[in-house]
Amino acid sequence: MSKMLRVNELSYRYGTKQVLHRVSFAVEQGEFFGILGPNGSGKTTLLKLLSKELPLQEGAIALNDMPLVSFSPKQLARVVAVLPQSVEAAFGYTVKETVELGRYAHQRGLLPKWTEEDERAVQEALAKTGLLAKQQQPIDQLSGGERQRVYLARALAQEPKVLLLDEPTNHMDIAQQVRLLNELKQWTNEKRLTVVAIFHDLHLASLYCDRLLLLHEGHVAANGTPSELIEETTMEHVFHVAVRRQAHPVLPAPLLTFLPHVKHMSEGLASLTMTTTSEQLVVTTKTPFKVLSSAVVGAGVQWARYFVNRHVPKQYTSSDPEAEMKQYLRERSFDVQQTIGMMTAVHVEDASIVYEKDLEVSLCAIVTAGVGNAVDVTKAWQQNVSSSVGTINTMIFIDGMLTDAAFVQAVMTATEAKTKALSDEGVLDPVTNTFATGTSTDCIAIAASQTGREYAYAGSATALGKAIGRAVYEATINALRNYEKRKGERR
Repeated sequence: MSKMLRVNELSYRYGTKQVLHRVSFAVEQGEFFGILGPNGSGKTTLLKLLSKELPLQEGAIALNDMPLVSFSPKQLARVVAVLPQSVEAAFGYTVKETVELGRYAHQRGLLPKWTEEDERAVQEALAKTGLLAKQQQPIDQLSGGERQRVYLARALAQEPKVLLLDEPTNHMDIAQQVRLLNELKQWTNEKRLTVVAIFHDLHLASLYCDRLLLLHEGHVAANGTPSELIEETTMEHVFHVAVRRQAHPVLPAPLLTFLPHVKHMSEGLASLTMTTTSEQLVVTTKTPFKVLSSAVVGAGVQWARYFVNRHVPKQYTSSDPEAEMKQYLRERSFDVQQTIGMMTAVHVEDASIVYEKDLEVSLCAIVTAGVGNAVDVTKAWQQNVSSSVGTINTMIFIDGMLTDAAFVQAVMTATEAKTKALSDEGVLDPVTNTFATGTSTDCIAIAASQTGREYAYAGSATALGKAIGRAVYEATINALRNYEKRKGERR
């Protein structure tokens, strides 16, 4: 890809104050390039130098391999469009009249003629910014966010090769921000438009930018892809706040979570209460616990206060179990956003509860277990495994702060303990007659108070892992025996 913009050893000072120090980078054609940094890091000054609003002092800027200083204002306007942070409102103009001003750079002669090409460019810019329905409306009747879109449409109407934006989503609501950035990203892909934009929102920059430049006190702190640049140590050094990096749930992009000084307070396991009826087993915590689960409702990672293990008949069927379970929870006044919801064909009154508490670990394991649809996972490919309601549900509540690694290892440790319990109880896959490893739709939830002792790991070599193994093994054994006892009573 060709370099549309090259910046080499750029420095700038206001009087005696040096605001940029030997800044160098390049932007490729068709790239969405973001500029990040705290207030006062030199972002806006850099953008003004790129647009020739400020004169060069030291260093060089090349636009499409031509020195920027060689462009006349009108020549530059045919290649570069600018949306500054604040624009003086053109009161008295309609939206369309304001956007039409973007065609100035393409006008020729003393009495320029409005062409079909001009009209097409204006209408396309209005469409891209969602302003077609408002084009005859006076600009002074618009909200701040709508005006921002008008000025962006004016810049797009120039049909530039390079678009310079200083906080393009300023004054816009979330829906407008996403819609606008989607359109800009599409233009970079389809029209090879090069976008250089200042962002304050790190999440938006991570999602939409191909590469990022991070400025810190006028210096280049980092330059690279969002995955390379948005990193905990770098962000903490530049912005002086504690952060945690996470993966975006849909895209291969990083997200940062800022950590406030306010601490999460929890009473740990002391705040747990449990109620059991023939319909459901419910565990409630006074404050939310962080949970990793495979539950029907609340799967993945979330914070929850309610843990519902619901009894359903063996014949239960639903085209959308998650939606049906959410409706069930709402009808019983549970906050779905703070609830982990499971289903089991086992009688929940037969749940087994085991506590592990010593100087190093405090936890509770709750298991409901039955083997009506037991399966050997290593042989499952040989048969049509039933997708009926699972019968082994495991909940583990831990008083402590778990890392991501510890959460995942806790799942592994608990699963190993469950499988060992099935083996020791002689549970077989009825189709293959080999030892069962679980049932076809087992479910697990690891819930931690995220206060108190920190646990980096939860494997079998750790105190936490050993406690999980003991508790889950014992609870599963007891739950299986409760299940067998009930079966015997029915005979």
